[in-house]
Amino acid sequence: MKVEHLEERIATYKSSIETVVTKKTEWNKQTKPLLLKTLKAIVVNYAIGWKVQELNWIHNSEAINISFEAFPEELIDCTNRIPAFQFIPGGALVFSQTYSGDVYVFIMFPEVNGITSDNNMVEIGTITPSEITEKFIVEKVDEFLKEMIQWEVPNKRSKVGYSSS
Repeated sequence: MKVEHLEERIATYKSSIETVVTKKTEWNKQTKPLLLKTLKAIVVNYAIGWKVQELNWIHNSEAINISFEAFPEELIDCTNRIPAFQFIPGGALVFSQTYSGDVYVFIMFPEVNGITSDNNMVEIGTITPSEITEKFIVEKVDEFLKEMIQWEVPNKRSKVGYSSS
């Protein structure tokens, strides 16, 4: 290995560190505040029992999510018709900052009776903080709602005991 090659690799390594710092700075200054503002506005404007959470854990990892916490108040009367009805909280749209500064977006489904399913999440993708706009956030909340509707009222063919043919 030539010294010039090593110098080039060191320069590339330094550049990669700068890229991570730039992404993490953008997350803190623009992306995280935009996520919080947009998701909180959605919760206020459409009160269907969800909440916004800001999560911080293990050094550099942070996440913002919107999740279902309570049954929508306006539907309480319809549950009185079925006394055994039980709302299953959970289900979340998560925007999680990765170690590299990118944002991993995914949907988690509620756990039923403490049992985690093999299909308990849908990956949306990993994007840079600069790609997250208000429009992007609203589109992902829409996608989240579609997934939760499908989870609540699945296609009969996807149920256990049915053939998919």
